Amino acid sequence: MLEKRLTKTRIRAGVWEGVFSGSETRPDLEVLFLERPLPGVVVEPVPGRSGEWSVRVPIPGEVLTDGVQTFLMREAGQTETLAHFTIITGVAMEDDMRAEVDLLRQELDMLKRAFRRHCLETAS
Repeated sequence: MLEKRLTKTRIRAGVWEGVFSGSETRPDLEVLFLERPLPGVVVEPVPGRSGEWSVRVPIPGEVLTDGVQTFLMREAGQTETLAHFTIITGVAMEDDMRAEVDLLRQELDMLKRAFRRHCLETAS
């Protein structure tokens, strides 16, 4: 089985761009911001490179506010985060610790929901 990987190539003009590899079929990717999926994720095959997919994610201006915003990227219906990106606005970036704490919070929330769901399913 191929290892699935999502690698950032750049952010340009408000669009996150990357390459997904490890799947012969088009992956169904979602990008979450504050636990809600962002619209407009585009996944297209990379010409001449089997198993690789170009990914484009428009970053809506309305989600950008002062502070740290973290976006989680995963396959739809899955809990494993393939990649993430963080945008810090409105303040000088003193260090990356705030971004890491924000990412940990979001991943912890995801784990809590998955654990609760697991407990409900196994209790029945």
